[in-house]
Amino acid sequence: MNDLSGRRILLIISGGIAAYKSLDLIRRLKEDGAQVRCILSEGGAQFITPLSVSALSGEPVFTKLFSDEDEQRFGHIRLSRETDLIVVAPASANMMAKMAHGMADSLASAVLLATDKPVLLAPAMNSMMWQNAATQANVATLLSRGVKTVGPASGTLACGEEGAGRMSEIGDIRQAVKTHFAASLPLMGKRALVTSGPTYEPIDPVRFIGNRSSGKQGHAIATALARMGADVTLVTGPTALPDLQIGKTMRVETAQDMLAAAQSDAFDIAICAAAVADWRPVDAAAEKIKKAEDTAPPAFALTENPDILATLSKPSPTRPKLVIGFAAETGDLEKLAQEKFARKGCDWLVANDVSGSKGFGADENEVTLLRRNAQGEIQSENWPLASKQTIAQRLVDEIITAVQS
Repeated sequence: MNDLSGRRILLIISGGIAAYKSLDLIRRLKEDGAQVRCILSEGGAQFITPLSVSALSGEPVFTKLFSDEDEQRFGHIRLSRETDLIVVAPASANMMAKMAHGMADSLASAVLLATDKPVLLAPAMNSMMWQNAATQANVATLLSRGVKTVGPASGTLACGEEGAGRMSEIGDIRQAVKTHFAASLPLMGKRALVTSGPTYEPIDPVRFIGNRSSGKQGHAIATALARMGADVTLVTGPTALPDLQIGKTMRVETAQDMLAAAQSDAFDIAICAAAVADWRPVDAAAEKIKKAEDTAPPAFALTENPDILATLSKPSPTRPKLVIGFAAETGDLEKLAQEKFARKGCDWLVANDVSGSKGFGADENEVTLLRRNAQGEIQSENWPLASKQTIAQRLVDEIITAVQS
């Protein structure tokens, strides 16, 4: 598995001869599985072209702050927020000065001022510029604010002088990015289980009892957990979705198989987002059941499937510290969700109405989160309609707060 699979990196390329090395950095980060978006500053564009950056990143390149086209496509605020890490390579003396003094007169500096995400700098400049008291003061200011740096290295500079100021080797920057993700994510060291999708309970080799769950919400939650550092095991019923890029995917078909997979290891967090079939045929036919003329349809004896959420919620030495269930309901959502929450024994319950265009198969969801307050009273919180990725990240943010408290 690639070290950076699923990670979103925004690379800012500022002015300097070392900008040409950033092309190789894009290639290497993508080899590691990262998604790389790029901002090419006006100075950086003096050394490399937007076309070369776009060709290697596979993404549009952003260059101007006051650009209707760029703002309509992605916008500098979205660029600053929809990323896991901002890397500035090369980081020129001018760019670091703008960062230290809160300037926002270019797209790159505006994004850096607007971001709430971690920043990694790879400084590159003449050795006298690097040693200048102003530059050193700016670097000290940025470090005090939590900005990280890699380099600069010492050696022969583009101008022919010797000294500190070379941009670090691409391998060193690449390793610094990997180290960041390995050490700084809030769920690092936590093991998480996510169940997702439907289960198929066989009637015969070609027919089954199942449901319309696409697995989109469960898979989005598993991905969001992994991005926050959790060691994720996704147990999924039959879906058309790909395996996780980060973590482990276990594919199953039946509820019994899903329960066995869910109990195959110990977890700190369990999220049961799968839509598990409540019943299964007592005896599945070994051969396809044939339709005969003038005969009644076959009758099936059904038996109850194991209750995966209730099983994982039972007190035991191996019970996850946080167990979250999902309730896909039609009708009186609040009433049905509260009844299920009281019955299952889980810590939280996420309920959604699947009677309309939301829920199963859709790309958006509207949910209600139920949990107990300090007095043991059930409290509910309604979340507005949003993409399933947004719902997943909001749930994971709540999980982070819970496990850190």
